[in-house]
Amino acid sequence: MSGLKFGFLTTFYPPENFGGDGIGIQRLARGLVKAGHQVTVIHDLDAYHALHPGPPPAAPAEPPGLEVVKLRSGVGTLSPLLTQQTGRPVMNGRKIAALLAAHDFDVITFHNVSLIGGPGLLKYGHALKLYMAHEHWLVCPSHVLWRYDRELCDARDCVRCQLSFKRPPQAWRATGYLERELRHVDTFIAMSEFSRKKHAEFGFPRDMEVLPYFLPDPEAGGARVGGARPQERPYFLFVGRLEKIKGLDDVIPVFRQYPDADLLIAGDGEYAGPLKALAAGLPNVKFLGRVAPEELRRIYEHAIALVVPSVCFETFGIILIEAFKQGTPVIARRLGPFPEIVETAGGGELFSTTDELVAAMRRLQDDPARRDRLAEAGSAAFLQRWSESAVVPQFLDIVARSARKKGDARVLGKLGLSDRASGHPPLPAGATARG
Repeated sequence: MSGLKFGFLTTFYPPENFGGDGIGIQRLARGLVKAGHQVTVIHDLDAYHALHPGPPPAAPAEPPGLEVVKLRSGVGTLSPLLTQQTGRPVMNGRKIAALLAAHDFDVITFHNVSLIGGPGLLKYGHALKLYMAHEHWLVCPSHVLWRYDRELCDARDCVRCQLSFKRPPQAWRATGYLERELRHVDTFIAMSEFSRKKHAEFGFPRDMEVLPYFLPDPEAGGARVGGARPQERPYFLFVGRLEKIKGLDDVIPVFRQYPDADLLIAGDGEYAGPLKALAAGLPNVKFLGRVAPEELRRIYEHAIALVVPSVCFETFGIILIEAFKQGTPVIARRLGPFPEIVETAGGGELFSTTDELVAAMRRLQDDPARRDRLAEAGSAAFLQRWSESAVVPQFLDIVARSARKKGDARVLGKLGLSDRASGHPPLPAGATARG
């Protein structure tokens, strides 16, 4: 068996990224390399600089077998704007086609393609093709099913909604162009069962596999960070970008009537100003800004619980499994994929109202034994369901099933699978990796 050659196409990739999806893509790439495969990530640097004019953080070295190609069009912001408006890789199309031809990938995996090429990118290359829906972009121009920048979306009003986000409407979405380009993809993957159902609800015409995000396996020995408590007073924790859709507007006022613990807020973002104004006069609400990973793990470990109040339809909720990995239970809004994750893990509680949030906080603070039981259940579920060693084989199984369905003998051969494995019928005569 020889390793597969994967090509990842995505708009953002660390350190030129903004949210958890880029980090999830990086973890998958590194996990595949660790499993003996090769990965080349192609992403759009112009798109990053269009949204972040300053220099990005320094990029850590990637492991051998993982190559990162940063596309630069030479025309700056114009390139992603043309892609956003036309749904095509106008400026970088030839470069991308040349890269795909030169690398001769076995598997091409599309991630967030909104500004690197749009639907027009899906026809590029001749390998087995997978699409991972890290956001709801396939059914929502604003990616997040958050209508008019103020409410959950339950019916389409896309032009008006895009204008509310100060984004130019995408005329190509009304032409059937996206639906036609989907035929070039062999398998679509949602990040949760909730997201799969939400895609179907909004008219996505293709079946989807479900594959969750994951975190790297704990280091040998499994010991947590340990160390001194960050502070003497008990505290609850929020971790994430400070955006309106993350729901802190509902949580901060709770601490006016909850003096027995602090709320530590780790993260930064464009909505930090209004949130700090909301917290004025509350000494038990503390903004930590961006926190280094090692320090953040220590903060997780000593928290009563992680509070996850997001008010939009997330595709997964990687912050929940980060808490589980550190032995911290969660209190999450009963919305989107959070019930799916919390109930599967048995690692926390759910709330719909602020009264329910306060009651959950009180139970976990007043009953340390209950808090510890939830923490232990979350930790066990993380290892079983959301660790690298659990999820990377699931991804490769999706690749294998997609290859078998397409009749891709080259991919199956590199995975060490025969065309008769697992009782499946043999591949058609003459089947090749190009189907």
